[in-house]
Amino acid sequence: MIYKFKSQAAADVIMLQANGEQMLSIIGKERAAQGIITLAQIPAAIAALQAAIEVHEAAEAKRREHPGLVVEVEGDSVMLRQRATPFIDLLKTSAQAGKDVVWGV
Repeated sequence: MIYKFKSQAAADVIMLQANGEQMLSIIGKERAAQGIITLAQIPAAIAALQAAIEVHEAAEAKRREHPGLVVEVEGDSVMLRQRATPFIDLLKTSAQAGKDVVWGV
C-alpha cells in the first residue's frame, strides 16, 4: 500500500506503507487506508514529528559516539528528518492556507 497525503494547499506527499505508517504513528493517528489531519490537529502533528526527529538524531549520535553500544533506532538507514521533512512542509503549508491534510480519499 502507498500513502498519498494530500492538501488543497500543496503538492502531494507519497510514501511507502511502512514510512506512511511511521508518520501516522508519530502524530498519533491510526494506521488506516483513509484519514484526515484537521487544521486544528496540524500544530500538534508538527510538534510530534519534530520531537521524534530530535529523539532519533540523539539516538543516532549516541550510537556513533559509542560503536559497541546497542541503541534502538526505529526505521532504516534514512534519517527520520529526511523522510519527515516533506510531510512537515506539507503540514506547514496547509496550516498557513487553512486547509486540512487527507490521505486515501
